[in-house]
Amino acid sequence: MIVRARAPLRLGLAGGGTDVSPYCDRHTGFVMNVTIDKFAYATVDAAPSGMAEFHALDAQSVQSVAPDAVDAASGPQQLMRGVYLHIADRLLDGRRPALRVRTHSDAPPGSGLGSSSTMVVALVTAFNEYFGLALGEYEIAQLAYEIERKDLALAGGKQDQYAAAFGGFNFMEFYADDRVIVNPLRIKEWVWNELEASLVLYFTGVSRASAKIIDEQSRNIREGRSDSLDAMHRLKQEAVQMKEALLRGDLARFGEVMQSGWQAKKQSASSITNPMIDELEALAFANGAHAAKVSGAGGGGFMMFVCDPAERIRLVRALTGAGGTVYDTHFTLHGASSWKPA
Repeated sequence: MIVRARAPLRLGLAGGGTDVSPYCDRHTGFVMNVTIDKFAYATVDAAPSGMAEFHALDAQSVQSVAPDAVDAASGPQQLMRGVYLHIADRLLDGRRPALRVRTHSDAPPGSGLGSSSTMVVALVTAFNEYFGLALGEYEIAQLAYEIERKDLALAGGKQDQYAAAFGGFNFMEFYADDRVIVNPLRIKEWVWNELEASLVLYFTGVSRASAKIIDEQSRNIREGRSDSLDAMHRLKQEAVQMKEALLRGDLARFGEVMQSGWQAKKQSASSITNPMIDELEALAFANGAHAAKVSGAGGGGFMMFVCDPAERIRLVRALTGAGGTVYDTHFTLHGASSWKPA
């Protein structure tokens, strides 16, 4: 039996960072995001070798070990091994089957689109189908969060796992004790279409380690730095404002909130922006953009720009001339899914 799964990557529209501890534990976090038609993929089947095989197809890296020897050490296969260990040890009564696990993604690591967490969701979804575990969206997202943040101790928040599991436009609430509420939004078709036509997604060509940025944000909150805390409070309220703008179809307000949120984001940690990002932002504004932000933790990866659709071609040409890549992007309605090929 072969099982495949995929989970959509996401754009963080507002409130990103308020889903990270300790902020969400102390103050409650709000995030507005949407999934896009870029995916993380996972395939699970019985290993012909009788070993536990982990194929990181993007990295062209293969690891084959005895099932009992699987560990959670760092490396290209860490996420796969982490999911394997958690499922086997906690949901299969310690049984470690000889499986072949293969993964690849439409976006590189460090892209700012939640690629690592989305991959974990795709893996959990594939294992869920393969072993008939009957896990729902909340359970898949929470399990993915526990594997990545607790088992593997990788820094980050909670929004990526829930976005990948649920899909679509979601306003999310993050409380203490890992309690999360996902509120799907019903976006009018014309708003959906206009926003797709207005958004430009641009890969800077520079991946970054989000953990360092997130660690700085978390440290600032723990130390009670008022400037960082005030910035996080603003990000949280801007998630509410963006939700209202989307539901009302006020796309001018959408752009205003995105730009305001980006300014607040830059105040939450010093490493979120850099001269390259500042130059790209200035270039975009000189060529029709009226809002900009970095997707994810910051520091590099993908940037988002909002423009009048009539200015889109001019903006795309200017950004492409800067050496990066503009991605053709559409929103998705559905979250993670799995299937068994005939």
